[in-house]
Amino acid sequence: MKFFERTTDHGLLLLRLGIGASFMAHGWPKLAGGAATWTKLGGAMARLGIDFWPTMWGFAAASSEFFGGLLVALGLLFRPGAAMLLSTMVVASAMHVIDGDGFTKSSHAIEAGILFASLVLIGPGRFALQRPAK
Repeated sequence: MKFFERTTDHGLLLLRLGIGASFMAHGWPKLAGGAATWTKLGGAMARLGIDFWPTMWGFAAASSEFFGGLLVALGLLFRPGAAMLLSTMVVASAMHVIDGDGFTKSSHAIEAGILFASLVLIGPGRFALQRPAK
């Protein structure tokens, strides 16, 4: 029992680095794609009734994935970074549900949303660049 109590922060570090790098890899092509990519990505917001500023919404989603992933991995401004990713995954999950994609296609966004909601509550752990206040 004591062994696992001592390894919690190591587990959070591994989780932060792995999931942060994964979301950076998802976000970089979208971010580097420029305005045309952002407009296409943000245009999906029209399915939620938000049909203005598609380029801005697409840039926000791409930035959230890349920079949110970076913040999570580093443990710097961790909760805002995880919250950015959570909001992006909530929108992605809603899109899949609206499109009738079913669980197989929507599960990644739903599971990632659950993960980021949990991380917002748990915090980054001891091995973070910015230590949480006690």
